[in-house]
Amino acid sequence: MTSQLIRPHGGKLINRTLEGRDLEQSIDRAEKLPRLKLNSRQLSDVELIAIGAFSPLTGFMGKKDYENVVDNQRLENGLPWTIPVTLAVSKEESERLRPSSDIALIDDREQIVAILHLEEIYKYDRNHEAELVLKTTSDTHPGVQYLSGVGEYCLAGPISLLRRPDRGEFTNYLLDPKETRFLFEHRGWNTVVGFQTRNPVHRAHEYILKCALETVDGLLLHPLVGETKSEDIPAEVRLQCYVALLDSALPSSRAVLSLYPAAMRYAGPREAIFHAIARKNYGCSHFVVGRDHAGVGNFYGTYDAQRKFLEFEPGELGITPICFDATFYCKKCAAMASEKTCKHGPAERLVLSGTKVRELLRAGENLPIEFTRPEVAEILREAYRDN
Repeated sequence: MTSQLIRPHGGKLINRTLEGRDLEQSIDRAEKLPRLKLNSRQLSDVELIAIGAFSPLTGFMGKKDYENVVDNQRLENGLPWTIPVTLAVSKEESERLRPSSDIALIDDREQIVAILHLEEIYKYDRNHEAELVLKTTSDTHPGVQYLSGVGEYCLAGPISLLRRPDRGEFTNYLLDPKETRFLFEHRGWNTVVGFQTRNPVHRAHEYILKCALETVDGLLLHPLVGETKSEDIPAEVRLQCYVALLDSALPSSRAVLSLYPAAMRYAGPREAIFHAIARKNYGCSHFVVGRDHAGVGNFYGTYDAQRKFLEFEPGELGITPICFDATFYCKKCAAMASEKTCKHGPAERLVLSGTKVRELLRAGENLPIEFTRPEVAEILREAYRDN
């Protein structure tokens, strides 16, 4: 069967990962370069740029792209893009660096992970970015906290990846865009739905996944495992839950589990578009957008992320959103349902917040079978037993 997989965003899958002799020479040269330590989000961005997940980006955004993205939700060439991908540094750090030079980018263990081919240094307005991208300047928003903690100057230019981060037990579940695309083509899939989550799967997720699978050839279960809020359930526990779900509930011939090593921005509607574009690069033709996608607290409306897709002309994004209402178990229906399919009131619905789930787990109580599968509940209960 001839593959008709969706093309990457911008038409070409970027690869900035060095190999062979180029890699050897660059490692030697990097040892003599000025060094810049990256934080966790910046390290994730370097990796995702290099493997093509952020195609068509080849590096950190220059001033023109940055300003167009913040103000117009597009790159300078007009291609839709909603989240700035920048390398922010302090004034002091910016003053010791010069454009048209190379910089060794290092992690918290002082290992060189990449080279930045520095083309531009520019000042940016953190408040302006927060207002337009995050829709708030409140210091209770984690995205605003991040902007407040990094510098007011940006370094721009393409990157060359020398060393992938050590992902430990996650390594066997990490597939790059070129690998997911190969796998989808090998399986003869033309349409693939991507599903992002930063939470353990439960019955509502399972219901959404199965509904989405009715309309496409395959599913990419693509949980985010980069930096999240401290109170979120640890990524290694979530991974066990995803594996359990695949083993017990989803057809192995139509579902693929891979981890997405990105950091959360908690930018709500804009980040929903950003997540969809990345999944397009992985080969997904469709993307599930649930309630308050990439939201935090009460900063965004329940369905603002879904409405965000309507701001773009049909075909501009190239990936089709599949939008779901909030789903729940209805005691009267004795089934999973949503506002669209259930006539019964809130009193008949089993809905547990993340906070309530954590309370039950810490108390050693069982999660209702209507909320999550027993095998998933046991993994969560074991993880919280000593907390």
